[in-house]
Amino acid sequence: MHKLISFSLILALLVLASFAPGRPVPAPGVGQMAPDISLTSPDGRVIKLSSLRGQVVLIDFWASWCGPCRKENPYTVEIYEEYKEKGFTVYSVSLDQNKAAWLKAIQKDGLVWDYHVSDLKGWRNKAAADYGVEAIPATFLVDRSGTIVAKDVHGGELDKAVRKALKK
Repeated sequence: MHKLISFSLILALLVLASFAPGRPVPAPGVGQMAPDISLTSPDGRVIKLSSLRGQVVLIDFWASWCGPCRKENPYTVEIYEEYKEKGFTVYSVSLDQNKAAWLKAIQKDGLVWDYHVSDLKGWRNKAAADYGVEAIPATFLVDRSGTIVAKDVHGGELDKAVRKALKK
């Protein structure tokens, strides 16, 4: 009887632990609907990812202090400039905690699109948790209907993925 109670307790603890806060959420995959994001822009507006439905959207998780992110930004700007008139945009989610550094990086890197958001909570960013982001840069390309069509594509691969998504 004692063994049965011990086993039951251990099993109950394992089940409860699987629902514990802070447990990593699996990243949504290609073919799944993109979870909605609702975060604040630098000027205080709340911008929902779902408000961009009908466009092809690159969700770009980045930060001003992230060297690889900053090196990727010129390519993202190039893709944006090439396809913005065809229904493509970028929704940048910053994992910064310092608003001044975030704004300075937007300016310095020439990130001219309108959709910059952050909660200034760094790695505790809810959107990053919802998307299973464990390293940056992390990108998710979303088609006009809100479905993820590519993940972590950069440079030439991003260009191909955007062209393909715009043709749908």
